[in-house]
Amino acid sequence: MTNQSQLGRFQRVDLRDIWKTEAQDFTPWLAREENLSELASALNIDLELEAQEKFVGPFRADILCKDTDDGSWVLVENQLERTDHIHLGQLLTYAAGLQAVTIVWIASIFTAEHRATLDWLNEITDEKFRFFGLEVELWRISDSPAAPKFNIVSKPNDWSRSVSAAARRIESEALSETNLAQLDFWAAFNDQLETSQSIIRSKKPQPQHWMSFSIGRTGFLIEGLLDSRSRRIGVQLNLNDENAKGYFHALRAEKAEIEQGLGVSLEWMELPERKASRIVLYRQDVDPLDASRREDYMNWMQEKLELFSRVFRPRIRDLEPVAD
Repeated sequence: MTNQSQLGRFQRVDLRDIWKTEAQDFTPWLAREENLSELASALNIDLELEAQEKFVGPFRADILCKDTDDGSWVLVENQLERTDHIHLGQLLTYAAGLQAVTIVWIASIFTAEHRATLDWLNEITDEKFRFFGLEVELWRISDSPAAPKFNIVSKPNDWSRSVSAAARRIESEALSETNLAQLDFWAAFNDQLETSQSIIRSKKPQPQHWMSFSIGRTGFLIEGLLDSRSRRIGVQLNLNDENAKGYFHALRAEKAEIEQGLGVSLEWMELPERKASRIVLYRQDVDPLDASRREDYMNWMQEKLELFSRVFRPRIRDLEPVAD
């Protein structure tokens, strides 16, 4: 048994002890892949770094990223002090200059008025604009290295990925029986991902036959599929940007290694007549909307989505398109 007298205590570390300046210390630290991943986890958004100290209109954003789920911009503004009106003005300028954007304001302390302002902005703007406020802290145990912690103090109103029964009833009005069953499946699947703390980040359920998840790079998605007409469920890697065919050819050149890593054979669908290409795994001869089998189907889908993420994510990170 561990001696309780050996237990350490959390100690708060002053941010300036680790990061002397925002521009020269904190921003470069945050832009590293492993640290940006910590921020992405706190936000429940997969982030892909685009640039540091990037000019947006008359101001310069600390960090510019892409949300790999939908390709929209994510701007990160940093402060090692308490929030102020100057940074708030810059955030509003960024939002005004871009058509769809997520604004992330990081500071050591959020004043009550600035937190209320972000809450108000999330209330009055449409879903194209999202405002997050995060406080950053540093902690250590005894003489251990300092560890960062991001605490969300303001977020969009609908950012909770769990959907209440009342909200589902509102969304389900005028939907077909099939759409209702799809919505119920994805809502239950969303809850399972959150409860199991899956590496697949939960998404807001929609009444459709697919659900898309980020895999860490713009133009690539992994998706769960419910195909009632063909009596099958599936998971797929969806390549959907302008270089989709070139990326598909590059991955197909590694077909043997990929299928060995997955332990299954895949359907490689180039789809020459379409912009997108797909790499698919199906489970055949099932009724996707059979509620009595839902747990079985959800477990299969989660397992395969996590497997796709582990096998494909490192391959697509630096993937270059090739000609056929």
